[in-house]
Amino acid sequence: MASTFTNLLYHVIFSTKNRIPCIDTALRQDLHAYLGGIVRELGGAALEIGGVADHVHLLVKLPPKIALSDFMRTLKANSSKWMNEEKLKLRKFGWQDGYSAFSVSKSQTPEVRSYIQNQEAHHQRKSYQDELRALLRRHEIEFDERYIWG
Repeated sequence: MASTFTNLLYHVIFSTKNRIPCIDTALRQDLHAYLGGIVRELGGAALEIGGVADHVHLLVKLPPKIALSDFMRTLKANSSKWMNEEKLKLRKFGWQDGYSAFSVSKSQTPEVRSYIQNQEAHHQRKSYQDELRALLRRHEIEFDERYIWG
């Protein structure tokens, strides 16, 4: 009997449109819960969700039947729609066009979870831009500064 066995873990990061700091502390918990619900609806598991006013981090386990790009498109579209209809009716909310995603080995899961949980303290010392540059370099992903923030 043939079966498929996977453990597809991803650390994904994406920011608000133009990195506008509009995810205040009161809104953050609801947004993170909503993001977790979308992950579950897509057949995945949200292992950790965190972030600050201008971006979010998720550690997710995805089923092999969904491509990461399809997952991200659905996650961002549905959460943006929810934010606009339910939470930020007086101003327009949107996510940046792209995202960053890094594969995570099972052995590194506790480290990534801790990193996501400590975003508030982390960003007392480091900006989103510096954080992303460091992660891209750590994972040996080439990027061009002229296009990374657009």
